[in-house]
Amino acid sequence: MQALRVERLSDDLSGVTLADVTAPVRASGEVLVKVRAASLNFPDLLMTRGEYQFKPEAPFTSGLEFAGEVLEADHESGFAPGDRVMGGNKTGAFAELASVPADKLSPVPHGMDFPAAAAMGAAYSTAFTGLVELGRMQEGDWVLVHGASGGVGLAACDLARALGARVIATTGSPEKRERIAALARPEAVILSEGRFREAVADLTGGRLADIVFDPVGGDVFDESTRCVAFGGKLMVVGFTSGRIADISTNIPLIKGFSIVGLRAGEYARRFPERGAAINQAIRRLAEAGAITPAIDRLLPLTQWREGFEAMARRDLVGKVVFQPG
Repeated sequence: MQALRVERLSDDLSGVTLADVTAPVRASGEVLVKVRAASLNFPDLLMTRGEYQFKPEAPFTSGLEFAGEVLEADHESGFAPGDRVMGGNKTGAFAELASVPADKLSPVPHGMDFPAAAAMGAAYSTAFTGLVELGRMQEGDWVLVHGASGGVGLAACDLARALGARVIATTGSPEKRERIAALARPEAVILSEGRFREAVADLTGGRLADIVFDPVGGDVFDESTRCVAFGGKLMVVGFTSGRIADISTNIPLIKGFSIVGLRAGEYARRFPERGAAINQAIRRLAEAGAITPAIDRLLPLTQWREGFEAMARRDLVGKVVFQPG
């Protein structure tokens, strides 16, 4: 079968290649899936460089998540051949076949196609865990979402709006503002460069943001400390800017806000019952048509480089989804 392999770590994708490899053999407790679609996430790019917190030893098959059809499964797994499933593992999604533990999979929501299902999993579980599970977001809250052109940022905008929050989306690219506005439908899209507190204050009538959802870090995080309402939460989701910010602890003390670190995958691993409940809540919203993943481009796996390079250049508004075979 064909699979996207990271043969060695590299800064320029030179260590990544599409190769013919032996098909996986399903182990007990695993489900063998024919992959119909697999979505690209920022950690996939970081893992080709060895810059993500999880560092698999090369060579490995890239890809966090996929959607497809069950080929083989244990009877007690709850899955049967022909079932439409979504999920994945830390690696292995960018291939024609994947074998993963049964507890890493869930049914594709009714009415959803494979590309949308592949694009929904990690992004929406991250958004839900941050905003609802840890952030305790309420209807009417003001939510400031940074990196709103990315898959996670757009998912946070989509989910927050679906649950009745008022969303301010940000981007560092003026050219992306109209596309973000059309997809995310926030109250406003503002630029996350320089001093954006005044724009947040004007939009919220001086209240500022009850939750700041920040996958960017760096200068954006620094300015975000000025944008959190008293009693609010500043969510540390990632560092796509490349700089991990520092903060003097007197700032959250004086302003009365909390800094909350978000690792949705680790949260689900440590609290599997809560992880299952989060997945069910997302599934219900998707089946009701309340949330819809945004896909920037759908590519055959043979065009993997286009997707990775677009992500590295930050050209995307939404997810890249690959189709093997």
